[in-house]
Amino acid sequence: SSILGVESAREPITLVLAEDGTIVDDEDYFLCLPSNTAFVALAKNERWSGKSLDSGTAWLSESADEVDSAAEKWKQLARQLKDDLSNIILMSEEDLQVLIDVPRSDLAEELAQSQPKIQILQDTLQQVLDRREEQRQSRQLLELYLEALKKEDSILSKVAESESVPRKEMDVVDTGTSSTGTSAKTALSDHVLAALREKPAPELCLDSQDLELVLKEDAEALASALRWDKQKAEALQQACDQELCRRLEQVQTLQSLRSTSKGKKTLPWGDWPSSKRKK
Repeated sequence: SSILGVESAREPITLVLAEDGTIVDDEDYFLCLPSNTAFVALAKNERWSGKSLDSGTAWLSESADEVDSAAEKWKQLARQLKDDLSNIILMSEEDLQVLIDVPRSDLAEELAQSQPKIQILQDTLQQVLDRREEQRQSRQLLELYLEALKKEDSILSKVAESESVPRKEMDVVDTGTSSTGTSAKTALSDHVLAALREKPAPELCLDSQDLELVLKEDAEALASALRWDKQKAEALQQACDQELCRRLEQVQTLQSLRSTSKGKKTLPWGDWPSSKRKK
């Protein structure tokens, strides 16, 4: 606040990533960010927006900035794979799609591998993406089935009871949720909250770091921020926990296979795709 000349009335200051508005409030996370990372300092009651705050000539370089940002993103993801292939499991669906869409020649040059091996890698990324889509559809069908059961139970209860007490209780719950939702305080960024609200299986769309943030949230605060009931918020956190545990188990399995394969510390590029397909 002192360096930026912020008045005390506008404190506290929140530091977020300029790219997507992710809140940076942890020293370890700050140190893990790459060089030349752009931040935005938000004063009290200010919220991050993807639109440029410069109303002058910012639009002139907007297209170039978007191209540079996209190129930097896929190269950063490619470097993660080059360091450890098991990072595939920790990537979000958006990150996987970015690597799939990269031209084969560019990705081969970045990873210093032949194009046939890059083709196998991108095919594997597509398989992971398809598997997550299948999981999302399966969960969506299950939710529809459970919703149908709830509606059936509701109809039977209305027939059995002539009083309107359940209806009043439902109204009270809805009113309380909406009134607290506007004042809910949560550390989750806007894009994470949007994914939780809009995606049928949000735990498959978020990366592992966002899943951990969702798990750290208080269930009541999360429910208020999403304008849900507490039971639904707890079910969401449980799904995120299961997805995170599944990814960690897969990472541990890959690390175990890598450590026992030919006595080497790292998994050979040439052996990984064939063993993956056999599995």
